[in-house]
Amino acid sequence: MASTSDIRNGLCIKFNHDIYKIVEFLHVKPGKGPAFVRTKLRSLTTGRVLDNTFSAGHKIDDVRVETHNYQFLYAEGDEFHFMNTESFEQISLNKNILDAPGLLKEGTSVMVQVNTETDLPLSVDMPSSVVLEVTYAEPGVKGNTATNATKSATVETGANVNVPLFINEGDKIKIDTASGNYMERVKE
Repeated sequence: MASTSDIRNGLCIKFNHDIYKIVEFLHVKPGKGPAFVRTKLRSLTTGRVLDNTFSAGHKIDDVRVETHNYQFLYAEGDEFHFMNTESFEQISLNKNILDAPGLLKEGTSVMVQVNTETDLPLSVDMPSSVVLEVTYAEPGVKGNTATNATKSATVETGANVNVPLFINEGDKIKIDTASGNYMERVKE
């Protein structure tokens, strides 16, 4: 058992007969009344996101997890296949468990959290950023740079990302996996 003071991003808890991962949280201490914690929870079975408020000191049922290093192999429909880099054992996970499945490139290393009681994979922690090549981008129009103008670009995994006008096909860009936003152009 844990309490609301133990809440942090990535913590897996049992709640409403399901296992949820805490995506965001905020400790609130209003001037009047008791403190509470606002959380955003993602179901690890369905992928649904829900908001919940816990009162301060509320006991929560946490799930014991182990973290293992896996490598992404390939995607087949809604199933994504991974290989444990130590034991070479392969697992397949539904795309609902993944935070940003559109940004996964073959060969990417990820951390998979596994429930120690049932040995079932719970969630996949992607790297904080990925470098992908732009496969399609409309040409930028000169003189359109007075403000932070962006255009849509397609990267090698098939995901669409809004990028600045100076990004062209063949450029490699760094993308934040948490938000899916463009970070910078990478020169090699």
